[in-house]
Amino acid sequence: MSSQGLVQKAAFGISWIGASVIEFFRSFVEETGRIMLFFHESVRLIFAKPSRFPEIIKHMEFIGNQSIWIICLTGGFTGLALSMQIYLGFKMFNAVNMVGPVVALGITRELGPVLTGLIVAARAGGAMAARLGTMRVNEQIDALEVMGVNTKQYLISPRMVAAFICMPLLTAVFDFVAMMGSWFLCVKIVQLDEAIFWQKIRDMIEVKHINEGLIKGAVFGIFFALICTYRGFNTTGGAKGVGEATNQGVVQSMVMIIMLDYFLTNLIRLYYSLMGIS
Repeated sequence: MSSQGLVQKAAFGISWIGASVIEFFRSFVEETGRIMLFFHESVRLIFAKPSRFPEIIKHMEFIGNQSIWIICLTGGFTGLALSMQIYLGFKMFNAVNMVGPVVALGITRELGPVLTGLIVAARAGGAMAARLGTMRVNEQIDALEVMGVNTKQYLISPRMVAAFICMPLLTAVFDFVAMMGSWFLCVKIVQLDEAIFWQKIRDMIEVKHINEGLIKGAVFGIFFALICTYRGFNTTGGAKGVGEATNQGVVQSMVMIIMLDYFLTNLIRLYYSLMGIS
């Protein structure tokens, strides 16, 4: 092959890559803009009449009450597993009395809100996307609009409010159960001193550490509810589209939660630094 042919192929490959990158970012920006407009309208309609308080309570029961069992189960075994790994590591340095506070910091600030967000996004977020998607392809949403019902106020806003309220509460439940799992392993299984276990935790854990996790939980709740309801509300393509919307909603919610955790951690650290909080 001549050098001219190689140059032409290289130029074609570079132009194809460039066009693909541009198209990706264009689609990403457009989709982000549509989601933000969807979010703005849904938040604005929270305070509109008529009140949808009964719908909020119904969705709080679904997101909150029906998630408690799986949150407790996951939290308990997370506390057990994390404590065992930290105990085995600290045992090599004769620092086993620090297992409790290290686990408490990790649970309250990071693992509690993140794992709670991932679990609830998979369970409740997937259900949101599937239900709204089914309503869309069955033309139930269209029927509500014909009847004069503001579908975003009736279907979207209550779910977002319920997720915002329930996620910090579920995070607190996860934190408590995980610490009970840590206590059980450290005190009852490996026979650490119980008084020292709790005293070390009291010395190191502050209210701000717990609040950090609860704030993250609330933000995660807003975002997974936004993404999943957006995907479900804009479903197309029949039954196949419902499955795709549910899959996209859950996957994007989980990825967003992990990404947000990093940025929120740094924002909170920056806030503490500006406020002079150590």
